[in-house]
Amino acid sequence: MPGRGPQTFKKRQKEQQRKERSQEKFAKRMQRKADRAAGVLPEPDEDDDSMHPGAAPQESPAEAPSGS
Repeated sequence: MPGRGPQTFKKRQKEQQRKERSQEKFAKRMQRKADRAAGVLPEPDEDDDSMHPGAAPQESPAEAPSGS
């Protein structure tokens, strides 16, 4: 349609991306629901410590400052 500007095109692209993300999230939710029903546990993330903001990395004895 010749009378429409680039804003309409951008808006349509944005809406399509939003819709795709929504569908992906829905599929993930349904997969988790099916896994839970089957008794499958989710895999733990490698960055599990990052989920706990109060958890600090532990120092090894070699890195600890000595009193002498």
